[in-house]
Amino acid sequence: MKSKYVFALAPLAGLLAACASTSPPNELVRARTAYNGVSQGMAHELAPADVRTARQTLDVAERSFDDDGDSDETKDLAYAAQRRAECADAKARTQFALQQERDAVVREKVVHEQIDKANKAKLEAALEKERKDQQAADRRMAELSQIASVRKDDRGTILTVPGSTLFSAGKSTLLPSAKSKLTQLATVLAEQDPSIKIQIEGYTDSAGSTKSNDRLSQARADAVRVFLASNGVPDGRLTAVGMGSANPVGSNTTAEGRADNRRVEIVVQNAKELNKEVR
Repeated sequence: MKSKYVFALAPLAGLLAACASTSPPNELVRARTAYNGVSQGMAHELAPADVRTARQTLDVAERSFDDDGDSDETKDLAYAAQRRAECADAKARTQFALQQERDAVVREKVVHEQIDKANKAKLEAALEKERKDQQAADRRMAELSQIASVRKDDRGTILTVPGSTLFSAGKSTLLPSAKSKLTQLATVLAEQDPSIKIQIEGYTDSAGSTKSNDRLSQARADAVRVFLASNGVPDGRLTAVGMGSANPVGSNTTAEGRADNRRVEIVVQNAKELNKEVR
């Protein structure tokens, strides 16, 4: 009776052993997981040859498991497949990081090129503006030289108009012919930077008393200031000063020298002088 049960259990033990041998070893499970990860991740595009090698090694491990179960050879092959999958992943991550770095370098280069281009455009625009401003200044100087004699000193540009051109002898009322010249002068001065100040200085010769000369020179300077202001030059830019017989440019002992001394000087201050005033 006892031997009967022993013979009956023998086939069952063989069946259980066969079932146990179908469970893959942990090494093969890990290899499958590692390969699935790299085959579906960035390594599929960035390290395709390494992914194929991992796949081939895993296939060998799978065949070994089918033939020999969880033998040492199967485990070794599975471990090799896992390591190759991990290497493929590491290589892909390295490739991705390098590509990101290269892209960053390219973006930075593009940004610098754009900045350089913008700076170059600004410089060219500034140079072009400077060129046009100089052309305008040269044009204004040429126009002014047709109206009055022009010179420069530390104060700025000095426009000298003979008194005989502007006034009758001993008078401070502008002559009709003077108004035509001053209208042209006002047009040129009105185009300038509104921050540039203009001082109108009236002069006489030494004939007559100091008091009368001071009064006449001031009246003439005021007449020119009022005319310029009424013809487009902002009054806030203008000041008028009677200089009397001071600062003669000719000899008061000759008729020609006295005629030179009877004049109106229009001083257009330069940037240097303006900066002094601002400080």
